[in-house]
Amino acid sequence: MIRVLVAEDQSAVRAGLVLILRSAPDIEVAGEAADGEQAVELARELRPDLVLMDVQMPRLDGVSATRQVVSEGLADVLVLTTFDLDEYVFGALRAGASGFLLKNTEARQLLEAVRTVARGEGLISPAVTRRLIAEFAAKPTREPTADPAVLDRLTRREREVLSCLGEGLSNADIADRLDMAEATVKTHVSRLLGKLELRSRVQAAVLAQELGV
Repeated sequence: MIRVLVAEDQSAVRAGLVLILRSAPDIEVAGEAADGEQAVELARELRPDLVLMDVQMPRLDGVSATRQVVSEGLADVLVLTTFDLDEYVFGALRAGASGFLLKNTEARQLLEAVRTVARGEGLISPAVTRRLIAEFAAKPTREPTADPAVLDRLTRREREVLSCLGEGLSNADIADRLDMAEATVKTHVSRLLGKLELRSRVQAAVLAQELGV
């Protein structure tokens, strides 16, 4: 069972999300939070596999709550919001969110996103992925926030995998692109995350974009 904590300040929306999640036989709703501080407190108490986190919440916003949950190793975070490209996207991803979906996502896609993140694969809404990449591509003179020297820690193959992550590819897609087994891709992803001191593959994707890998 995938244990999910739902953090959403609007009770009607939260009830809808809970209803969708409970419709899946492999997903259990571990708890519900109405604000960011409660989300962090319940994550510490319940230790869910995943927190479905709204961005705009009272007391503590979703980005700050995500940062705390991820930094303490409490759970993976799947951010759900109505905002598709602004500081919320970059803030949530840099805070360590494993996935980013829009609230107009269909129920089936939401459930699949939960399962994908629970498997350890980051996921961003395809529309957001395209715009995220376009945003970086449109700013070639942008100063990277990371030191390019960190790439020296990676092997050639790990750099190739990092580049694929920057394109938003899944493990299966990377396996096809680089002609290797999916299990081998997972190993490379795990190793490069460790070498780069990153918490999620989505953070690796952002880094790849920033450094132009």
